[in-house]
Amino acid sequence: MVKRGVTSRDVAKRAGVSRTTVSFVLNDVKGSNISPETRRRVLAVAEELGYVPHAAAQALAGQRTQIIGLVFPRSYHHLPTHFFLLQVLDGLLDVVQQNGLRLLIDSLGESEGRQSYLDLVRAKRIDGLIVLDPRSDNPALQALAEEGFPLVLIGDLAGAEICSVDVDNRAAAGVAVKHLLSLGHRRIGCITNAPLSGYRVTEERLLGYRDALDGAGVAFDESLVRYGEYTPESGFSSMNSLLDAVTPRPTAAFVASDVVAFGAMGAIQQRNLKIPEDIALVGFDDVPLARFVNPPLTTVRLPAAEQGRRAGELLLDLILKRADSGRRVLLDTELIVRASSGRGS
Repeated sequence: MVKRGVTSRDVAKRAGVSRTTVSFVLNDVKGSNISPETRRRVLAVAEELGYVPHAAAQALAGQRTQIIGLVFPRSYHHLPTHFFLLQVLDGLLDVVQQNGLRLLIDSLGESEGRQSYLDLVRAKRIDGLIVLDPRSDNPALQALAEEGFPLVLIGDLAGAEICSVDVDNRAAAGVAVKHLLSLGHRRIGCITNAPLSGYRVTEERLLGYRDALDGAGVAFDESLVRYGEYTPESGFSSMNSLLDAVTPRPTAAFVASDVVAFGAMGAIQQRNLKIPEDIALVGFDDVPLARFVNPPLTTVRLPAAEQGRRAGELLLDLILKRADSGRRVLLDTELIVRASSGRGS
């Protein structure tokens, strides 16, 4: 009888081998060059622990590469501050390891051509693909889906019949800005997470900002908006631009990415202004560092690890033909109130 909770990780640890070796042995992968002694040891430990490989992994082993891909459409130079990607990986790797798979990670910079997704899939011999933060101006993703290739987006593309795992970015941004409005702020700046062109998530969060202002009877002012580029440096320069160019200066700001918000906080503090007394801040994502900066950052919590896990499960369902294309999973967000926005709930 299989013991509840026993995984390939447990077998690998007891047998003194890697999880890949366990997967190769238990799925009888040909050409894996595993010695008879190691094979016997892994099988003995698996029997002792009562572990059997997941049925999905066995099916993949028989006919496919057992490799899935994860692509993020930014330069690899963004990796040091791509905290959201790291959280997504935390959830996705649970699915990968539990099913005896391997994960290939690649980046596609903005300058790479529209054929790049197709080339990547055909060159890497992967069984399915997850795309993080898809660009809306690249039709290759729709082409892949129409070819029947297993594809899941973390994010969404308007009008595309592609499986996705996402949150309601527009509503979540609206909640963040309503929090600032509830504290009496009326001149509220906005720094986006990324350029407006090509990224639907940027558009949705900006629309949420505008929705909240409109709901409070506050006129939208284009001069209070700046566009970030995923980095702290872009938040620093954008906040400096707001402080230099806008009179009177905003009393609060919604920054649609925690990483960008960290840079904005640096710009404010460099001018000897206080957060939240002079400028209140709300971010978006709730990356792990958000609660440790000074002051701790009020932010919208995204279930990033859960997005990774659900995307992995959905991709596996597509590969094994247990799901149809076009399924959309929408997860909940939560406003986490900390000191950077001042008092309130």
